[in-house]
Amino acid sequence: MSEIRYFFNNPVAEKVREEGRVEGREEGRAEDRSEITLEILEWRGIRVSGAVRERVLACTDLEQLKIWSQRAIHVARAEDLFSG
Repeated sequence: MSEIRYFFNNPVAEKVREEGRVEGREEGRAEDRSEITLEILEWRGIRVSGAVRERVLACTDLEQLKIWSQRAIHVARAEDLFSG
């Protein structure tokens, strides 16, 4: 009798699932970082325009979001997040 191997038990399928989990974790971290960046500005009483909110929420680069969240602590205007 031959062994029945289902796709979901296949090493290729496991690799695909693991890649999906990693990608999902990265997306979750980016979402969290963008939300906290906007919250910092709001906690500080800084008005966040729709354009700034959209740009921050659209960013998926964790390093860029880290820079913006650090800048959010010191900037005078939300738009200043994007200036070096």
